[in-house]
Amino acid sequence: MKKRFSIKRILMYAALILAALTFIYPFVWMIGASLAPQHEVGKMTLWPDHPGFENFKLMIEKIPIGRSLINSLLVAFFTTSLVMITGSTVGYALARMNFKGRQLIFYVIVFTMSLPFQVTLIPNYITMVNLHLVDSFFALVIPFAVSAFAVLMFRQAFQGLPQALIDAARLDGCTELGIIFRVLWPNIKPTLVTVAILSFIGSWNEVLWPLIVIRNEQLMTMPQLVTLFATGGRADSMLGVKIAAAVLLALPVMIAFLFFQKHFIQSMASTGLKD
Repeated sequence: MKKRFSIKRILMYAALILAALTFIYPFVWMIGASLAPQHEVGKMTLWPDHPGFENFKLMIEKIPIGRSLINSLLVAFFTTSLVMITGSTVGYALARMNFKGRQLIFYVIVFTMSLPFQVTLIPNYITMVNLHLVDSFFALVIPFAVSAFAVLMFRQAFQGLPQALIDAARLDGCTELGIIFRVLWPNIKPTLVTVAILSFIGSWNEVLWPLIVIRNEQLMTMPQLVTLFATGGRADSMLGVKIAAAVLLALPVMIAFLFFQKHFIQSMASTGLKD
């Protein structure tokens, strides 16, 4: 039994290592290609013979990458903050307040998760035009201020907490908002981290919507500017420069996940649908 178990364990670890290498290899190659001279990029080697930062220097010279980085950070920060607030308040109402139509509202919110953003693209754009918000940061934040996924995650997290915790807070004179932010939030840290990371990544990686509502280069986000840089001719067909822009775009998300992966995995593993 021990021998058979050991063989199974070896095979399992071998499969896991192979799967990990399959996912890691493209990232390592991308970083290596961003550091490679132009004549070495096409060789598809894992790491260049003469690494350097020429591709990054050329990229910075050709596009205002610093300004777009700040724009993306601001948009992602405000979008994530609004998603955390709206998701937790709506999730709390659906989890702990009794009112008619509560379950119906919840099912409608869950149903909207199956709708691609392209379905609401035109109505959202018309709304931004009517509100005169095109070419402004508001147009990048408002359509994503409420997330059905965040509502679902917070509802499930709040339902997993004991009602006695909420009752005790009410007896102490805590308001409903105080219960959410001062009592419940500290007890659902994995959910907070998960919603924050996914909201940040979603806002950071958004390209289609900024391409539609932002035309002023000073207001462009980093994904939008990198996309225009790679497809609009500024890169002058230099693959290494395009890859360098992609590395810079992916770096903040990779760093955030590395720091908070423990909470992220814990929340995703423990969250289930409860009635």
